[in-house]
Amino acid sequence: MNRTRFSVPVLVATLVLATLSSASAQNVRSEERAACGSLTGMANLTITSAAVVEASQGGLPYCYVRGILPPAIGFHVQLPLRDQWNGRFLQWGDGGKDGDLDFADHRVAEGYAVANTNMGHDSGAEPGSSFAFDNRQAEIDFGYRAVHLTVVAAKEVVDTYYGQAPEYSYFEGCSTGGRQGLMEAQRYPYDFDGIVAGAPAHHYQELNAARTWLLQKMYMDDFAGSLSFDTDGDGLPDSARKLEILAEAVLRQCDTIDGIHDGVIDNPLACDFDPDRDLAQRMCRDDANGNECFTKLQLQHVKDFYSGAYDSFGRSVYPGHTPGSEEQWLRLYVPHEGNQYTAGALGVTGDHLNYLFYETDPGVTLPTLSDFSLTPDPERLPPEWAWWQFDIDDVTRGMGDLMMGITDATDPDLTRFLVSNGGKLILYHGWSDSLIVPGKTIDYYERMTEATFAGDLEEARDHSRLFMIPGMGHCRGGPAPDSWDKLAPLVEWVERGVAPDAVIATHSTDGIVDNARPIFAYPDQAGYSGPAGGQNDPENWVPENFSPR
Repeated sequence: MNRTRFSVPVLVATLVLATLSSASAQNVRSEERAACGSLTGMANLTITSAAVVEASQGGLPYCYVRGILPPAIGFHVQLPLRDQWNGRFLQWGDGGKDGDLDFADHRVAEGYAVANTNMGHDSGAEPGSSFAFDNRQAEIDFGYRAVHLTVVAAKEVVDTYYGQAPEYSYFEGCSTGGRQGLMEAQRYPYDFDGIVAGAPAHHYQELNAARTWLLQKMYMDDFAGSLSFDTDGDGLPDSARKLEILAEAVLRQCDTIDGIHDGVIDNPLACDFDPDRDLAQRMCRDDANGNECFTKLQLQHVKDFYSGAYDSFGRSVYPGHTPGSEEQWLRLYVPHEGNQYTAGALGVTGDHLNYLFYETDPGVTLPTLSDFSLTPDPERLPPEWAWWQFDIDDVTRGMGDLMMGITDATDPDLTRFLVSNGGKLILYHGWSDSLIVPGKTIDYYERMTEATFAGDLEEARDHSRLFMIPGMGHCRGGPAPDSWDKLAPLVEWVERGVAPDAVIATHSTDGIVDNARPIFAYPDQAGYSGPAGGQNDPENWVPENFSPR
């Protein structure tokens, strides 16, 4: 393999007719309508509806099918009309705790038959994690069963509608969808020919425990350790100046290690930022909290963000955040008027431990997750329990082990998927992701290489690729290039044997692309080769090995 070059994957041509993109569902031929509607008569599946509809994006007509898989898995399939199908099936991944049906109109427009699942519950009735309260079957459906059964059912629908099985089957997802993709590769290795899994939440229980651990540090004792400050004395922090100071210090130390000054740390592993050393001039005099300084407790919490969660014996539970991700901490973890004093991660994680961590659920949530004046009542029916009661030692005590066995996708042996099935896997993760930190994704790729290919990285690269995206947040966003077609390189690889040495990612402002760079497959990273001022031209970047600190 020549790893000094990179190839830019191109989108595989589809059979979609341009003239149909502007046609309305009313203009579809009667025989197409009849073929679609007849799917409600399938004897071996519970199909609740099937009709030709228009896509919300572009108005492309397609056959829309909804069904139920007992006991409570809802699924749907978006089927391009029969002369528009490209012969491929795509399972579209989910996000968060899901509980709804997600559409991928853009993939339907490319000719893919697309399926998605509600993961076994409806968020309108059981929001957040509440669907799992005293419901092991719902937990199993959420953990792995719903996606697999949806794939089986959707392929049956595809075969019935088109009169043939899909030639190729793919999975595309990020976050929860990334976890789903790895779960499929591990448990159901013959469902797909190719899987693209972004920012996978595969250490699901540990990451939710770690988020809670960080939130506890920010909220406890009237925000005493929070990286925000109350300037007007009303008891609520309104200034984010501490995090601004921190982010500026990190960039001052590490921004230019890649040879350019662009507000992005390309390789956080090489960033030599030491909070004790580099914030020494910003410590509060006499440890009295202020807007422009850090108390000893706050400095410890900064170090905790970087080190990751640990129990009372100092044992690591989950890795820490990378230098360059600090601006995301404000949105996700630090209570502040900008997030109505309810940090974003609280909405994702605040009820997780009530319903999805312990073998026996400790109790239902209180009406308001951030109202510390409320006292949980364990004697009620059902009992009450709050996230601030969580003890991180419960992770290392093994109290989440049963649920880990249901929800976590950590098995590194992908022999059946990558070797026996000949499947291809693309992983990607943003270096500045603070909701699911990137450390575990790199760790998984290396453990997979060891377990599946006896540590032979070159052989592992023949079957799987990992892309680490500088500056990118959770699945998308950030000051650097963060956008590219995730599926096209996988299709090129599976169907044409063209492995993606690199992808070209772009960054846009107000809809206009203002930066483009290659992202090279691990263990390579993009190194700037000049000339000065040419960093936004992808031709000026070459592959280099990651250099850890």
